[in-house]
Amino acid sequence: MPIYEYLCNKCKEKFEKLIIEKGNTVKCPKCGSAEVEKQFSSFSGGSSKKTAKASCPSGGCCPGCNLN
Repeated sequence: MPIYEYLCNKCKEKFEKLIIEKGNTVKCPKCGSAEVEKQFSSFSGGSSKKTAKASCPSGGCCPGCNLN
């Protein structure tokens, strides 16, 4: 089940919502407005490519990368 990021057009609150069924109305948890927009988001739980390139001499962190 995907978690989506939203922005409320009324109060500008940013929030995440777990979507169980398609077609459900998403409402802002702060003001209750249904005037929300799904936002583009990046994957979480790891470093970004920009961070990985800066910390790994091979240009990215990969299994088997020898940093010795």
